[in-house]
Amino acid sequence: MLPLSYQLPAAIALVLGGAVACFAGYRLFRIVLAIYGFIVGAMLASSMMGSSNTFGMLTAALVGGVVGAVVMFFAYFLGIALVGAGLGAFIIHVGWGRFSASDPPWTLVLLFAALGTAAALVLQRYVIVVSTAFSGAWTIILGALALTSTRAAARAAPSNVWILYPFTPIPGAGWVPIAWIGLGLVGMAIQLGVTVGRKRGP
Repeated sequence: MLPLSYQLPAAIALVLGGAVACFAGYRLFRIVLAIYGFIVGAMLASSMMGSSNTFGMLTAALVGGVVGAVVMFFAYFLGIALVGAGLGAFIIHVGWGRFSASDPPWTLVLLFAALGTAAALVLQRYVIVVSTAFSGAWTIILGALALTSTRAAARAAPSNVWILYPFTPIPGAGWVPIAWIGLGLVGMAIQLGVTVGRKRGP
């Protein structure tokens, strides 16, 4: 959670980082890993500080973000495995949520995470394209919601722009999942049609 005065630049950073991930995630995968490593590191480190300690929170976010970015940048294969595990966990959460209000059993989450890891290591290119396109699309949407300060934004990220996974639909904003899927498909098409195509070229 960031102080109110810092949420606007954080939201802008989410939109820009999400755009890089969504439309150029495969070619810039190490950079994308660093971006999300920074976000996760900053989120975890800043959450350990009291909300009234603005300087401490910002310092912790900066240090945690740098550490997370460095770790993810150099841990390329670990990053791929984590992306696959996250994608597998995401799929079971979204699928389970369509049929039940409760969370899926942890054994099922672990199974899908393991399957996602295996798939990511075998089908690196396509898993990277799909995961970066859709994670980038969701990051763009959250950042845009925070920038517009709509009611949907308040429900999606009340005083906090670090909510990155659409496990639960935003009440009263049925357009968000549709926009997320549409933007993710556009990002995936661009990466497969342009980015990956150039990668195969001479």
